[in-house]
Amino acid sequence: MAEAASKGKVRLTEGPIGKTLFFFALPVLFGNVLQSLNGSINSIWVGKFLGETALAATSNANNIMFFLLSSIFGIGMATTILVGQNIGAGNMGEAKRVVGTSAVFFCSLSIFIGLIGFLFSADILQWMNTPPDAIPLAIAYTRIIFAGVPFLFVYNFIMMILRGSGDSKTPFYFLLISVVLDIVLNPLLIFGIGPFPEMGISGSAFSTLIAQFVSLILLVVYLYKTNYFLLLRKGEYHLLRFDRDIIAALIKKGLPMGFQMIVVSSSGLALINLVNTFGSDATAAFGAATQLSNYIQMPAMAIGAAASSMAAQNIGAGKWERVTRTAMTGILFNFVMSGLLAALIYVFNREALSLFLPTEGDAITIGMHINRLTLWAFVLFGINFVLAGVIRSTGAVMVPLLVTFIALWVIRIPMSYYLASMYGLDAVWWSFPVSFSIAVILTVLYYMFGNWKKAKMMS
Repeated sequence: MAEAASKGKVRLTEGPIGKTLFFFALPVLFGNVLQSLNGSINSIWVGKFLGETALAATSNANNIMFFLLSSIFGIGMATTILVGQNIGAGNMGEAKRVVGTSAVFFCSLSIFIGLIGFLFSADILQWMNTPPDAIPLAIAYTRIIFAGVPFLFVYNFIMMILRGSGDSKTPFYFLLISVVLDIVLNPLLIFGIGPFPEMGISGSAFSTLIAQFVSLILLVVYLYKTNYFLLLRKGEYHLLRFDRDIIAALIKKGLPMGFQMIVVSSSGLALINLVNTFGSDATAAFGAATQLSNYIQMPAMAIGAAASSMAAQNIGAGKWERVTRTAMTGILFNFVMSGLLAALIYVFNREALSLFLPTEGDAITIGMHINRLTLWAFVLFGINFVLAGVIRSTGAVMVPLLVTFIALWVIRIPMSYYLASMYGLDAVWWSFPVSFSIAVILTVLYYMFGNWKKAKMMS
């Protein structure tokens, strides 16, 4: 236990910045790769063997899920920052107090969001202009996914706490278990292999639910077996309560971060609503291209998450020089890693898309065109993501939210809808580099000249 506590307190506040950030971000990156690979393999099974209509159904369903779950994601992000700052300051008692309150609050909200998603997924699918042939499949898939939302979010909550404490390896190991289970169960439940029932697209959703539930149970057992230093033990269960001060901080800081995710996901819903009007081929192509762009974003998301955790601990320790160096190092890492991935997909554009789409037809042609216009812009997304993560680690959450809103709802969505009538889907694809460029400019200006360093997570 002493070793774990020591790691949580000092690992991210001492040592070479580049080496510390790299090796902390690496398990996060591998975890992101696993999650995206899992989604990609599931899409391959659905798209290749159940058809483009089924793939269009899962694309719409996954966008709905991301939209609803984003509403409580900010609570987890705020918790991660609070835990990191307290560990950096050496205040373990306060860190446990944050864990106890946020666990109760987070679980309650996740149950509520799961219920909302289960009850109203059909209405939202209709509102999104989901292609009529895909609606029955999308409803079946979405309802099963939302039934498992409480398990999914408790699982992700624990992983965010671990990363906030400086442990990125444990979340990766149990994510690996979840992904392997999901990959194995997908074909068994989709096609009814052996003793398993044939469930079609519902089998894909069930395999995800089962994998996450099993991994959650194993993770909790492991943490208690290893006596992890942030666990609440006998005599500390009174911390599982609604602490007013912490709840106020989680709401004040978490809701803007959660709303930022809603801004992102709602813009995705608006885009797919527009793309849906061009038919199932366009929807399937957009879904396949999104699968690939997810890989381009993974280094930035991993480095941004790692930089945010490092910055939070160093802010708690009062080491501002390390905060600045963490941000600059994160941008450099993102530029190299995201750029290399984008170049790789440019070279093997058709081959990559053919994993999800038939090798001939309109869908793969549209997908190749999407990639040619948008992939390079995700390097810009990475710069913005890293800087915004460092800024938020102080508690400055409103400006990153405002920048995201301007980039997506003032630039991207109006540009797409207004120009689509004249230029077709190209207006949608070009909106990506334009909006990312605006976001980077605004974030860099705030990082250089704003007062984000004076922000506080709690009064």
